[in-house]
Amino acid sequence: MEVAPDKTAEVPIVAAVDERVPSIGEYWPRYKQQAAIITIIMQLIVASVVSMSLFAGGVPFDSPVSWITLLATFLVSVTLNLYLVNILLTPLRDMVSVLKSTRGESLSEPLANPNTPRYVRDGFTPVLQSIYDIASEKQKPNTAIAPDSLAPVLKAALHQTKMGVVIMDAHGVITFSNDAAPVSDDTSGGKKLNLLFEQEDTFMNWLQNCHDNAVHAEHTWLRIADRIVGDENRRIFNVTANYEKGSAAEVVLSCFDSTDIYQPEDNELDFIAFAAHELRGPITVIRGYLDVLDMEMEDSFAPDQKELMKRLIVSANRLTGYVNNILNTSKYDRRHLILRLGEESLTTIYDTINDDMALRASSQNRLLSVNIPADLPTIAADRSSLSEVISNLIDNAIKYSNEGGAIAVSAQVKDGFVEVAIADHGIGMPANVVGNLFHKFYRSHRSRETVAGTGIGLYICKAIVESHGGKIGVTSVEGEGSTFTFSVPIYATVADKLQANDNTNAGLISHGEGWIKNHAKYTG
Repeated sequence: MEVAPDKTAEVPIVAAVDERVPSIGEYWPRYKQQAAIITIIMQLIVASVVSMSLFAGGVPFDSPVSWITLLATFLVSVTLNLYLVNILLTPLRDMVSVLKSTRGESLSEPLANPNTPRYVRDGFTPVLQSIYDIASEKQKPNTAIAPDSLAPVLKAALHQTKMGVVIMDAHGVITFSNDAAPVSDDTSGGKKLNLLFEQEDTFMNWLQNCHDNAVHAEHTWLRIADRIVGDENRRIFNVTANYEKGSAAEVVLSCFDSTDIYQPEDNELDFIAFAAHELRGPITVIRGYLDVLDMEMEDSFAPDQKELMKRLIVSANRLTGYVNNILNTSKYDRRHLILRLGEESLTTIYDTINDDMALRASSQNRLLSVNIPADLPTIAADRSSLSEVISNLIDNAIKYSNEGGAIAVSAQVKDGFVEVAIADHGIGMPANVVGNLFHKFYRSHRSRETVAGTGIGLYICKAIVESHGGKIGVTSVEGEGSTFTFSVPIYATVADKLQANDNTNAGLISHGEGWIKNHAKYTG
């Protein structure tokens, strides 16, 4: 007896398996299209009701007034309602985008920022942030960023490369670092990042700003050391950080070891500082003899001889300033730039360099005007150091302004500080130069060819100002001139801190583990 074939076996049961699973990204366009269609249909219904109302009210159906009213009502209502629907659906669109990103689907637009003002106002910020957090937690098991779970070849490659790689999670905890990374163990058994950043551009500030305002971000720092100058095995890096909100590897640091490039410059500075220290004694003697000679022979000098003597004294003072700049730069790099700050008048400080500045300006055919109000509040300052800052900035303005150019020095009270501005109308600078001005040894190609200098004057100005607890900056337009500004605290605002620290600047600049604030150390 033949057995009839099982017809059910011929049914293609794999059809359901072969059906493509729709992506999350397909949902939003379809939903938006449906919402638009429903909106238009509703407006057609509204327009029909309006037309029937007009007809019932005695307006003929074929009247131009009826058609114009109907068309205007339809167009206006459709436009307004589509706009309203778009606004109301924006949070849904942003949630779908986050989920698409979690699934690894490509995005046609950037992820939404949870801290958008609108979301902060209507309370949607914690909702969207929670979705980011959930997405981040969901990704963790599949990201394989722990050292033990990395593919052997990738792990070996990362440990072999000279570039340091550091990965952090959403909480700033280091989850992976290779052998070349500037990382060490902390007391809690975790890892900490050993990098010394500048005061206003620290990794901590950047990361906090990313958490508050960004979804994607990238930033690069140049010449960041892991130890202070003079420490053994000191390394210097160019550091690039990438931030991706909601990712398990939320922060990735790439640390390019550039010690071979930067360390010779630091060694050079050490040698120069040693030489400068040896030269300071003879220069002081020369200045003393010039002062004595000027006083003793003043009555017997002819006018041209008096002018020559003034120029000699100015040059000797200037040479002393260069020597002090070099020595102070060396101190600054070693965290030893500790100053004693007293109650000083800005007018009194400027008076100590007034003649020198006037002579420098007139000898270079520049017009120097000084407007420092006599009623400014007193400041917390080291007189010698702050006069050096003003002198350096005016000297720069003289160098980079044109023949017969005007240089203006002014001062004002601003937010608990006295702010000093030195403005010129000279050659100015492009934006790519302005960002590097306060780096040690930095000189643009143009200035290197046309103006003599060492490239540390502005660096030491920054060191002195920040060691006063202040800030320094510059604005410039190429071909129009530059304005350098710096601020120092009003004495009354910091008097208690100074008195508590034996009138030193320790209370104004200390941070964390006692490091100077402008070289803050980040501990993850």
